[in-house]
Parts: sequence; C-alpha cells; structure tokens
Amino acid sequence: MKRYISLFLGVLFTLTVSAQHPWELSPDPADLRAGRTFRTEILPYNTRQDAETRNRAGAGYHIDFAPKAMIEQGEIGIYGSTYEIPYAWTDGSIYLHLENVGSAYTLLVNDEPVAEVEDPLTPADFHLTPVMHQGENSFRLLLRPSRTPQINPSPAITRPRFAESYLYYQEKRSIRDFEIELVPDSLHRNGILNIRFVAQNGYNYEEQVEAGYDIYSPQGKLLDFNFRAIPIPGRSIDTIHFEPFIYHVYENCWKAEQKRLPPVYRVMLYMRRNGTYKEYLPLRIGFGRTELINGRIVRFDEELQLVKQAYNAAVDAKTTLAEIKLLKAKGINTLCPSYPQPAWFYDLCTQQGMYVIDCAAIDAPEHRSDRKVGGTPSNDPTLCAEYIERVKAMYYRSRNFPCVIAYALGNPSGNGYNMYKAYEWLKGVEKYRPVLYEDAAGEWNTDL
Repeated sequence: MKRYISLFLGVLFTLTVSAQHPWELSPDPADLRAGRTFRTEILPYNTRQDAETRNRAGAGYHIDFAPKAMIEQGEIGIYGSTYEIPYAWTDGSIYLHLENVGSAYTLLVNDEPVAEVEDPLTPADFHLTPVMHQGENSFRLLLRPSRTPQINPSPAITRPRFAESYLYYQEKRSIRDFEIELVPDSLHRNGILNIRFVAQNGYNYEEQVEAGYDIYSPQGKLLDFNFRAIPIPGRSIDTIHFEPFIYHVYENCWKAEQKRLPPVYRVMLYMRRNGTYKEYLPLRIGFGRTELINGRIVRFDEELQLVKQAYNAAVDAKTTLAEIKLLKAKGINTLCPSYPQPAWFYDLCTQQGMYVIDCAAIDAPEHRSDRKVGGTPSNDPTLCAEYIERVKAMYYRSRNFPCVIAYALGNPSGNGYNMYKAYEWLKGVEKYRPVLYEDAAGEWNTDL
C-alpha cells in the first residue's frame, strides 16, 4: 500500500511542475500517446442484434469498470482494480470511459500516468492502447480535491461511484468519430441524411476501410442503406461522407409537442472488413435542423417558443423519464441542465420531444462583476485551457442528439478572456445551433 501512496505522490509532483494537461490526446490517432480524447461517446457492438437491444454483455467489446476503494482518508481516496484484457483486444485500440467519479482525479494504468481531470462532473474518455497489454492490467485512480474548485458546479444528484463506466475496444479499422443529422433539402421538400464518418486505420500500412449505414423510418420501414470503401494510409484517419435523399420526411418532423411523441428514425452505422460486418453503432435521430436566424432560434422556419426549466437528470433513467413526463405535462418544452448529463438523458429527451440547452460544467458566481484580470475566474487566463476543455467535453458528448438546440458556455460566471476564447472555439465547430451565455451582458460572446 505504501508503494501506491509513494507512486501517487511522485505523479502529483510531476503533474504540478508540468503543463496543465500534458497527456491530452491529439485528434490524430497516429499519435501514440495515451491520454484523454474528445469525441462522440462511442460504445461499439459486435453484432446487429446486440446493437439493437443495447446488449453490452454480449458485445465482446465491453468490460464494466468498477475499481474498489484501497485507501480513503478525508478528501483523498485511492481506487484500484486489475482487469484481464483478452488477446484479441491487443490487436486494436482500447479506451476507458469514466463517469460518476465524484471528484477530480488522476489516472494511472500499469503504473503509467495517463491523465489528470479537474472536472468532477463531465464524463471523459481515455485512449489507453500504449499502456495496455494482454492479461492482467492494473488501474489506479487518485480521487482528490479539484485544483479548480472555484468553477465547479455543485452536483444536483449523487449516483453510485463509477456507475456507467467501462472499458471498451475497437479494431484497428474502426469508426474514430462521426457526425449525423437528417435535415431539409434546399427546396424544403425532402430530407438529406448527412453522415460523416471519421474512419481510422491503426495499421502501419495502407488499408481499405469500409463504412456503411442503414436508416429506418419511425414506422419501421427500411429507407436507405449504402457502403463506401476508401484506402487510408497507415496510422491515419480520413472522412467518409454520405448525403442520400430521404423522402416523405415532412410527415415525421421532430419537434417538441405537448400532445404526442415526436417521430424518431433509427440509424445503424457499421464497419465491414472483407465482407464481414465488424462494428455496429445504433442511433436515434430526428428530422429537422435548429438554426440561429436573425437573432431567433428557428426550426422548420418557425421561431421556437421556449418554455424553460432548470433540470439535471435524476439518479437513474426510469426516474428521469417520469420527471420529464411530468414537466412536459406542465407545458415545459426546454430543459436547461447545469452541466453535461448522462448519454441516456439526451436519448430520453430525443424520444420524449424535449429540447435541451446543454451547458458546460462551469459555475463561478462569485465576483461576477469584477472585470479586473483575475478578478473572476472567467477573466483569469491561467484557467483558459480548463474552460475550453470543459466546453469541448460538453460539445462532443451531445452534438449528435437532435434534442440539443443550443449550447451554454456555462452557468452565470461573469465574463472575460476565458469566456471569449470558449465562445470562439465553440463557434468554430458548431455551424448552426446558437451559443448562449447569460453573463455576456451585451458583449459579443453570445448569440442571443
């Protein structure tokens, strides 16, 4: 036990004297470092049946992650476990999805430092391939006070520690990331299914990468399917783009309505290798696009009339669903969480027809009006990387859910350099949905 305490002390010293986020993974998978990665939350399945039923146990790509307490003393805790990694996993990419950790933390795998995370609320994914091997692998987490407590929101609900955390595996030819939307065509007669696969080839040599999809109507009819293959150089990524027309979509518009549930299309993304299907990702999407036009939030050329309610998901999906139904019955059509929520929350809102204004895990209400440099955390340039990291984590987590109609840079936290930079980053990746910030107070870093 003393060995682990000494090890963590050494790691903390290294982290203190190094850059704030030294192990952040480059978006390019050719980068061999282990560390945090920002992308759409991905949980691949090995068969279509498992994907359609969300059967993680049968996937072969998933291991529940639940380390045990080794040391707990005040605000410090060391949690750890060993996990047996199958041989097949060593020929691909291994990731860890961490959720409900409950505090800031430092992650070590096989005694190698991987990442430090100050945000105790937002789920995070980590690329672990370089520090993993076949057989037993040790995982250690130092749970500790955040170095940025001045910007952490207070959690509204406490879920079991490490609930919904898991290890997962992807083959060397796999879906690195994706964007998807079903939107009106230029004539507003039919729909266009925009799918952008970011495909990766983890081999050292050029490989043919095949990606495909199929889409089913809300009534269960197969509407379209396609495959495309492209050569990708070794240890590289490339984009595979589909834009098929989807007909009769205006019969199935997705929008928040009080009297009925909105129609939802089912889409399956998958990879293929030598004629064999290898990786399935199940999705639910709605037809339509939310846009900012002349200072108004618009969907299907109509300004949205938002009836908002602050809300964070309850302890589980069943309780959350019941609460969403009650809110909807009261006329609420827009939920405003104070930090990023579990993935099932956005899925429930999509199915129930509830808009969401997603919010980064930033909450620094003290000294909001102090505009001196460092007077408020939002105007302290030393915290800029942390602000942008939290905005990135929010955006990539929820961008593919149709229920998300806008993004908030954070809870009211004053204004300044960090919020300017966060706004610029988010506007650089989000083309249509508005970016909002309540404390902009007439400045340029909000769209409304």
